[in-house]
Amino acid sequence: MKATPAAAPRPSRARARTTSIAAFVVLAALVPTTASASGTQEVEAELPYVCTLPSGQLPATVRVSAEFPERAGAGEAFTPSDVTTTVELPAEAVADLTARDAAEVRAATSLAVGVAQNTATAAATWRGSAEPVALPGSGPLTLVTRGDVPSVAGRSDGDLTFSAGALAIGLALGAADPATADPGSLTVDCTLAEDAPGQGLLATVPVGTDGQAPSGSPSSSGPAGSSGAPDDDGRQDGPGDRRPERQSERSPKVLENTPGAAADRDDVPPCRYDEQHPPTDVSLNAYVTGYANVKKMKGAAYLPPSCVLIEQGLPVPGPPDPEYLIFDTLSYANFHYRERKQTPPFEATFLSFDFAPVKATMVLEQTGTMRIDSRMKIRLSDFTTITDTYVRAPLVLHVLDLEVNGTPLDVGSECRTETSLTSEDPDPANFPGDHLVLYGRGEQLIGLPATGYLLLSGGALSGEATIPAFTGCGSDGEDLDRLLTASVSGPGNYIKQVQGQTCAIAAPVFPSPENEGQCTEDLQPYEIPVAER
Repeated sequence: MKATPAAAPRPSRARARTTSIAAFVVLAALVPTTASASGTQEVEAELPYVCTLPSGQLPATVRVSAEFPERAGAGEAFTPSDVTTTVELPAEAVADLTARDAAEVRAATSLAVGVAQNTATAAATWRGSAEPVALPGSGPLTLVTRGDVPSVAGRSDGDLTFSAGALAIGLALGAADPATADPGSLTVDCTLAEDAPGQGLLATVPVGTDGQAPSGSPSSSGPAGSSGAPDDDGRQDGPGDRRPERQSERSPKVLENTPGAAADRDDVPPCRYDEQHPPTDVSLNAYVTGYANVKKMKGAAYLPPSCVLIEQGLPVPGPPDPEYLIFDTLSYANFHYRERKQTPPFEATFLSFDFAPVKATMVLEQTGTMRIDSRMKIRLSDFTTITDTYVRAPLVLHVLDLEVNGTPLDVGSECRTETSLTSEDPDPANFPGDHLVLYGRGEQLIGLPATGYLLLSGGALSGEATIPAFTGCGSDGEDLDRLLTASVSGPGNYIKQVQGQTCAIAAPVFPSPENEGQCTEDLQPYEIPVAER
């Protein structure tokens, strides 16, 4: 089977502005996780490439290693792990770099990976980075990069294949003598050689077994505890309704931070400033989405794309450091849904006690403004920028409706957690009280794209939360507080959030290549992110 590894086009991501380093995040709400794949397979592929360097087109060897599940269920998302990309460039490439008076090089790779199942295809991007290495005095140059990659889900039964495609290598060069001119950076584009074995095939993961999930999976459920992956119209395939012809046409789902990949714009709430919320020169808006584990339910939580309005602070000098220039930034953010500081209502389904389906409709409500503390450190030796962000958000979970095994339970109008979801704060003396804490780190090398989380370009943040006890749940004398507390409340709930590219409201007034693709014509965020596990 031939994969189509070409990457889908997308707007350029804005580079980080050193005067506006901040971050924000919101907690994912409660819906079930996908099943875990059983067993793993270790894969290592060695492939010939042709790379374009200043001296011309040169042959290169690329080795890609990773761990994949041995098998997965239809609709079940999984993430290749321990992904390593090793690039061996010939001696002629070393000569090209030393000709620029470079003595060392730091690499970042971007590998297009074609994902195919039956007759359908999708595209993913595997990114990696590396520490600086010295250029060899003779012989080839070996670069080894590592990084996280997007999750993938097969949409039907049939083998899911991963094939390597185009490779871009960003090279940040370091001079042997700091007093000499900066050798700058270089981007090397590589294509798979025509004689590559298996057309660049990296791995094959069987999906489903005669319509059944793999052994060891808790269930073969999609996001609502269903027996199969949802169709495009939202219906679920049951055991007796596999629709093989239709499934063969559905592309594998790549859970990557790609504009519009998560949902159609008609399916997400509006995210714009208005007369009641007029923007300023430092106003941003963005969509966020993500997952959070619910430890007691042995599942996870999903927050569909939600709008957040942000007011950026201005950076101020941080504590002195002989190796870094340090700037601290304080910004604030709020949910925005129908003039309320909350998420849109969302449904969640769990199997309570491993057999009784429980469905709830909930929202996350703010009890105060989200505070964003961001510290940017510029390393003086090479001007690498590292940004650490802590987000403190007071968020209460409000249950609107509850149904157990198909029977509605009246939870009343005041069913909520007693306090905000809480985390262990790294600085409790300065930040007391109940609030969620999430952390993100971003890094940017001169001449290379940013990695990790930065406010403008988005990315993932993570943390761990305790879900408090519930209160006010029930009506007509029926107290449901203890039922919900026993089923859901407790510590150790891991959270991962993804923010999309921000829309800088003032940017369309002064358009430039850096802010292209940030906003729609009516100043909403262009990018709708995809949740990652």
